[in-house]
Amino acid sequence: MITIELPRALQQYAHGSTVMQVDHPCATVNEALTALEAKFPRVLDSVIDERGEVRTHVNVFVDARSIRFLSGLATPVTEGSTIVIVPAVSGG
Repeated sequence: MITIELPRALQQYAHGSTVMQVDHPCATVNEALTALEAKFPRVLDSVIDERGEVRTHVNVFVDARSIRFLSGLATPVTEGSTIVIVPAVSGG
């Protein structure tokens, strides 16, 4: 099982859920997010842009490591992995 944690801003698209479970095997972050899309398509629309890339204002982590510094959406996941979606914070 892979766990996907959603930020408050995306909970409205997941019927108020903060944590989702993907029960079938997934090899990559992209596969896990695609499985989430089957249940809650609007969540993925907020994370992935029209080019199929993670939106610039969204950070995705697998087991506390940013996928931007790994293999992006091709980052491997295994049984027990946790994917955390976090809106980017900036300021000055």
